[in-house]
Amino acid sequence: MDQAYEVILNALCDGTFKPGERLTQEEIAARLNVSRQPVTHALTVLKSQGFLEQAGRRGLMVTVVDPDFLEAIYQLRSVVEPLAVKLATPKMTKKDIQEGRALVKKGREVAKSGDATAVQQADMDFHSFIYNLSGNPLIADTMQLHWNHLRRGMGRVLSAAPATGIWNEHGKVLDAMIRGDADGAAELMRHHLVDAYERVRKSSNVTAT
Repeated sequence: MDQAYEVILNALCDGTFKPGERLTQEEIAARLNVSRQPVTHALTVLKSQGFLEQAGRRGLMVTVVDPDFLEAIYQLRSVVEPLAVKLATPKMTKKDIQEGRALVKKGREVAKSGDATAVQQADMDFHSFIYNLSGNPLIADTMQLHWNHLRRGMGRVLSAAPATGIWNEHGKVLDAMIRGDADGAAELMRHHLVDAYERVRKSSNVTAT
């Protein structure tokens, strides 16, 4: 089930299966080249997590991203991630600095490639790097709880603004962390997330509350 779950989840998050699209179990298995039995179990989990909903007796529909839920995730991120930056900054070793720079370099490279999936993965890797470096397991666990829904929102962020600009923002956060400026880096991260949500809101006509 795990493999089928991951394959279907990725298809939901990368836009292969679009919000509002109606699907059948047979169609999902055929399009993703997975067997039907594990698909059945995976779909049950995905429905319980809010990615799919029942549409008729046999069909399913990809749920539309809830604007209020999306806003709530970004509100959470704008508080949790600056905290992660503050905790991570004094913990940075030479190895961590090298890893951070490598992530930013890779992110800039994939941004130029136009590969949307790679861009999204690079973005996730950078933020996860900071979560883990913070040393607070609750931060990573809290973000992981919503991460898969967040991936859908991130796709909209990355399509609403040039990915190169997002990586310039990541680079500035990392540079401040390397300088030991925890407060400055945290504020840069907060602005990065607020701006990211604003781009999503404008591109999808979400009304902020």
